[in-house]
Amino acid sequence: MTQQDRFLWGIDLGGTKIEAVVLDTANELEIISRLRVPTEAEHGYEHVLDQINKLINLVKDDTGLSPTKIGIGTPGTIDPYLQTLKNCNSVYLNGKPFKIDLEKKLNLPCTVANDANCFAASEANGIISKELPDAKVVFGVIMGTGVGGGLVVNGQVLNGNQGICGEWGHNFLDESGGDCYCGKVGCVETVISGPALERYYQKVSGQKKKLREIVELYRSDADEHANETMKRLFHFFGLGISSIINLIDPDAIVIGGGVGNIDELYVQGVEELKKHVFNNRLDTKFYKPIFGDSSGVIGAALL
Repeated sequence: MTQQDRFLWGIDLGGTKIEAVVLDTANELEIISRLRVPTEAEHGYEHVLDQINKLINLVKDDTGLSPTKIGIGTPGTIDPYLQTLKNCNSVYLNGKPFKIDLEKKLNLPCTVANDANCFAASEANGIISKELPDAKVVFGVIMGTGVGGGLVVNGQVLNGNQGICGEWGHNFLDESGGDCYCGKVGCVETVISGPALERYYQKVSGQKKKLREIVELYRSDADEHANETMKRLFHFFGLGISSIINLIDPDAIVIGGGVGNIDELYVQGVEELKKHVFNNRLDTKFYKPIFGDSSGVIGAALL
């Protein structure tokens, strides 16, 4: 096995950090290097490209290896016709020929995919190998700063004709979510993302708190506004996810992102979901990420 075949390089481009990983395929996808640098998007698009290049050089120094190709997970997706990024909540990327520019910068071939698709690909691989060997359809959900998703069928990520397959975060959910960066009102992302939950709590309580604090207050039953915020999350999670299940009926749904770390979502949220599924029971399995916060970058490497 050549070095090119043995070692897989992946990059996960996030809003605040860029992460790189090198996987050893000869040893069950062992992570032999995992490093991060800040995105520093406030300095502009060209600076972010430079940060990616800087990170790759750091990994080269760390491993003594050099990539021959790289998989990259990004916010949004590459328009299959225009070859520019679109639908990124990191809006500085929209309209940019990211793949073309990065390949010039690195002098390497790059495979670019939506970060939620990368997450879904790695988690579907893990779920099928460790939990549900007969699973054919796996939906990966990202619920964090934004809300996104990816669909894996028979081990293959579906991108769709327009590159937007799985983007349930921009379906309409409720007008109370208000304006979305995408130009619509009441998207799923405006209702049950982490920042949306924090905004709602501030609106009803007059206090600004992090989601972590809101969850702690809810668990201690010490704050009626935290209770209201969390019950609202469970209700709209159930309503939003029901559209996914009614449409594609996946064997499993895996939930990543900071909101996905809330244990009650898998109990109260799923109970709310049962009210909206077009069936007399709910057989869909729900999982936390098998690969934890490495899922996205592992999926990028698997590209």
